[in-house]
Amino acid sequence: MSSYTPQRSDKFTFGLWTVGNVGRDPFGGPVRDVVSPCGLAFTPEEIVEKLAALGAYGINFHDNDLVPIDATVSERDQIVASFKQALDANGLKVPMATTNLFSEPIFKDGAFTSNDPKVRAFALQKTMRAMDLGAEFGAEVYVFWGGREGTETDASKDPRDSMKRFRECLNFLAEYDADQGYNFKFALEPKPNEPRGDIYLPTVGSALGFIATLDRSEKFGVNPEFAHDTMAGLNFVHAVGQAIDAGKLFHIDLNGQKPGRYDQDFRFGAEDLKANFFLVKLMEDSNYVGMKHFDAHAYRTEDVQGVWDFAAGCMRTYLILKEKAAQFNADAEIQGMIQQLSADPDNIGGLLASYSKENAAKISGLNIDRIAYGKKGYGYEKLDQLTIELILGVR
Repeated sequence: MSSYTPQRSDKFTFGLWTVGNVGRDPFGGPVRDVVSPCGLAFTPEEIVEKLAALGAYGINFHDNDLVPIDATVSERDQIVASFKQALDANGLKVPMATTNLFSEPIFKDGAFTSNDPKVRAFALQKTMRAMDLGAEFGAEVYVFWGGREGTETDASKDPRDSMKRFRECLNFLAEYDADQGYNFKFALEPKPNEPRGDIYLPTVGSALGFIATLDRSEKFGVNPEFAHDTMAGLNFVHAVGQAIDAGKLFHIDLNGQKPGRYDQDFRFGAEDLKANFFLVKLMEDSNYVGMKHFDAHAYRTEDVQGVWDFAAGCMRTYLILKEKAAQFNADAEIQGMIQQLSADPDNIGGLLASYSKENAAKISGLNIDRIAYGKKGYGYEKLDQLTIELILGVR
C-alpha cells in the first residue's frame, strides 16, 4: 500500500457542498447535473459511499446541504434516517456541522448583525435547529462563517452595534448548547470580503480578539481557511500558528488559492506548494489532532469523474507534503543550519524568558556589538533553496 493512500486515521473530511458542487458561478449555470433536492451534483448517500471508498474519515454539512429549508418534519426525518444509514454502512463520521446563514434573501444584510431584530431572531432559530441536527449526527465542532455579516456602506451600520449584536447571538447560542448538553466546540471562520464588500472579523487575529469578549470564551475557537487569508495577501501559516499558540485551532479548511483573486476554493496544493508545505509541517509538528477539512471543489471544467479525481488529489497532496515535512525534519544539513540560527551558548534566552530585577540588570549590562550583528548573515537564501530542492524531490 502506498504511503500516499489515505487512511481513516488521517482524519480527512469533505463537505456535502464541496464534492457536491455543480460548477455554478456568477457568469454561468451548473455544468454538472443537479440530482439532490438541496442542489447537489450527487445524493448525500452517493457522496458518503464515494468518499469512504477514497479513504476519507468524514463528511460535514450545512443544515440545508442535507435537509431542504422547506422540508416537512416527515421529510426531514426520512432524509436524516437515510443519511445515517449510509454513514453507518460506510463507516464515515460527521465531525462538524454548520448553518447556512448566507444563501436566503432574508440574510442579504447579515444574520447575527442584521439591523432588523426579526432577522437576527430567525438566524438564531435556524441555527438552533441546525445545532439539533448536527448533534443528532454526533458532530463535535460547530462552525460559524459570517458570510453576510458585513457592509458595503458604513453608513448602514455602526460597527460597535454590529459587534454587540454578534456577541449577543453567540452568547445566546453558547447557552443553548449548554442547556441542551451538546458540548459543541464553536469555531469562528474569518474572511475579509466576498460576498459582502467588507466582512466583520476578517482575520484570525480579529476573531481571537472578539472571542475574548464572549461570556463562554473557552468554548470558542477559530476555523481558518487557506483561501480566505491568501486572497487578501496574508500569510496563512502565520495565522494558523497564532491560533495554535492561543489553543484555539478548533478546525481548519484546506484548499488552493491565488492571492488577489476571488475565492477560488481550488484543490488543496493546486497553488503555492511552498506555503502548503509549511502549513502541513506546522500542523504535523504541532501534533494537531483535529479534522483536516477540504473546503474546496473541482474545477468547473470537470465531469463526475473529475470530481472524485479532485477529492483524491486533495488527500494525496497532503500526504505527500507530510512526507516532505518529515524529510525536512530529518535533513542533517537543514536542521544543523536551523539549530545554529538559535544557538545560545551564553544562555541569553534564559534572561529573556521572565522578568526579574536581576535579569533586567544583566540584560542592561550586556555588551552587544550592534555593528558586528548588523553585518552578520543568516544564510536564509541557502536554507530556502534547500527547502525548494527538498519539495521538488531532488534532495
